[in-house]
Amino acid sequence: MPSSTNDNSGRTAGKGMLIFSLSIGLALLTIFFDDLLQERVNPNQNPASIELISGVREVKLKRNRQGHYIANGKINSIPVTFLVDTGATDVAIPESIANQAGLPKGEARQAATANGIVNVYSTKVASLTLGNISLYDIDASITPSMFNDTILLGMSALSEIDFSQVGASLTLKQTPN
Repeated sequence: MPSSTNDNSGRTAGKGMLIFSLSIGLALLTIFFDDLLQERVNPNQNPASIELISGVREVKLKRNRQGHYIANGKINSIPVTFLVDTGATDVAIPESIANQAGLPKGEARQAATANGIVNVYSTKVASLTLGNISLYDIDASITPSMFNDTILLGMSALSEIDFSQVGASLTLKQTPN
């Protein structure tokens, strides 16, 4: 009889170790695949930046699988994610991010978007950084109806730099003043 009790405790310990091992394996797979998915959505988490001898600053962005250019950057030193949008007049910022960045709500107005007419507030971004490109005093819109954490990098910022697309790559260039 005592040997069967020993066998049961060994089986219980074995099951516990199996469950523990499977849990660790599942956690590692989750971490690995989450990073892989993030890389597919935003292949520019650390945008490639160079500064040429002439002082021109250049950032190269890779297009994601959906055909968009998404990149990490900063607004007023707050880490953000940008979606390059040449169809947007201004830099469009979700209200939650505007609050984090300390952006004041200016004049209320309406803006035409792909999703229809929305209410926005004008504001100014003191500093906007993408790779080694920094822009200052950029017109922007605080958009309360945006519920994600992605900022539309519109023409109020893009008009301050040169940009060109070749294949699946978008090159942004800032020429020194």
